[in-house]
Amino acid sequence: MLTKLNLNGLEDAFDRYLSYWHTDPATYDALDIPISPIALELAYRNYLLWHEEDKARRTDVDDSAIAVVKRAIDKLNQQRNDLIEKLDEAILAQVTAVAPKQTADRINSETPGSIVDRISIMSLKIYHMDEDSRRGDIDDVHRQRSLHRLSVLKLQRYDLYVALEQLLADYVAGHKRMKLYKQFKMYNDPTLNPELYRARNQG
Repeated sequence: MLTKLNLNGLEDAFDRYLSYWHTDPATYDALDIPISPIALELAYRNYLLWHEEDKARRTDVDDSAIAVVKRAIDKLNQQRNDLIEKLDEAILAQVTAVAPKQTADRINSETPGSIVDRISIMSLKIYHMDEDSRRGDIDDVHRQRSLHRLSVLKLQRYDLYVALEQLLADYVAGHKRMKLYKQFKMYNDPTLNPELYRARNQG
């Protein structure tokens, strides 16, 4: 199922794209690597989000600059959530086509799209922890700590990938039933965020 969904080898694909984006972030899909276009776009949004989050923690800029960054973060987070749901919809369509009509009542609290999202974020942590371990301005204690954390992150990412593979296998075999879950984020919706609709109504 991973191959059919173009989710096979996600770790390697994300690693290669992250290296590329850190040198040329303008074009996110330039590499010839077979990967789900939705998963790739999700990883790219997480890449952009990571660096906006870094900017938000600066203390040497005006509050107005941080406000701009926070709005960018909100927008990227909304896009990220939309892509997770879009990926789940694509996966559900494939699963429904091959799974038995009668499936078990067992469900999973985390969707495949959410696991792909976590693998993407873990790949970012791996990239930046590896980068940190190579810095020229750190002592050996710092370097060894970063290298230890890097090995832990790689193991955790591997476990996530195995969990994704096992979950999809359970769906295909009918051992679990896949369902779509909606986030219904409220903060960006001017009809649902009270700070936004109250200001609009008062205006």
